[in-house]
Amino acid sequence: MSDDPFHHGVLIPTAGHGVPDREAVAELAGLGFTDVWAAESDRGDAITPLAAVAATHPGLNIGTAIVSAFTRGPATLAQTAASLAQMAPGRFSLGIGSSSNVVVQGWNGIAFERSYYRMRDMVRFLKDAFTGEKVTREFETFESRGFRLGIVPEQTPPIYVAALREGMLRLAGREGDGVILNWLAAKDVPRVTEIVRTAAGGVAKPAVGVIFVCPSENTAVVREAARRFVTTYANVPVYAEYQRWLGRAADLEETWALWSGGNRAAAAAAVPDHVVDELIVHGSPEECRGRIEEYRQAGITHPALMVMPFDPELDSWGAIRLLGPSRRDRAEPGPSSRTGTA
Repeated sequence: MSDDPFHHGVLIPTAGHGVPDREAVAELAGLGFTDVWAAESDRGDAITPLAAVAATHPGLNIGTAIVSAFTRGPATLAQTAASLAQMAPGRFSLGIGSSSNVVVQGWNGIAFERSYYRMRDMVRFLKDAFTGEKVTREFETFESRGFRLGIVPEQTPPIYVAALREGMLRLAGREGDGVILNWLAAKDVPRVTEIVRTAAGGVAKPAVGVIFVCPSENTAVVREAARRFVTTYANVPVYAEYQRWLGRAADLEETWALWSGGNRAAAAAAVPDHVVDELIVHGSPEECRGRIEEYRQAGITHPALMVMPFDPELDSWGAIRLLGPSRRDRAEPGPSSRTGTA
């Protein structure tokens, strides 16, 4: 791929059938976007839209941000990654994370246990598998007996570790090829990226930042909807602990108490405006670009914009068109930008 150090990505919106709008995707490069990411939650899977983009738009990098290290078996995940890497040589990045008890255990019926070790073992297994050698090895959370990839990627995809607190951040630094961050303000970025850099022996690894964005000046409407979104995530145990670690306990204690007491509407109403404004980028397109640039200057090398439907008058693709990076943005990459795939 290009040696251009500038990366600017978007999480791909999909229609109800889970496949992105082909004509809209074709606009992305012209808008200044370089990377297309896909995530998995309660909508379509992450692999189908990326395969569609890889097959039809060879000028774009693709990546998962993220797929869970629990919900696909090790061999299946290796096969999936190898297939995408072959479809998009040098343009695919595999982002994996532990996800949460809600998704893993509540929705998929898989025990959400020892998440750090599962992530560590999955990274190690994938690196072994991508060599094309037979993997017969007993890991701490699973065992592989004789698996060998039948398709060895021409170019090994980098593995990005999605991380919240210190343990996963250090894992990303020691054994990952980069880190994926989300649910943090620009001011939080130096703290978390420094942990990754230290664990990597002083090497500044690529940092993907999933940034929630709504380019709308309808502030009251956006904050109202964003409060509900923030509340839902802030009450998932792993994210609650993350926000405590980042220093937002005093701001969110009332929300947590109301939620645990069953009053979800009041819990959402209790989220302070400044917390919404820290975690959700909103305002005019120019203001949003400025906020995104703050993340870049703080150490995010690969912004990945997740456009949020907080303003009902703004559709996802319309918002993406408003957020394409300007020539000035492209000419002045942040201090930590570096070359890498998606």
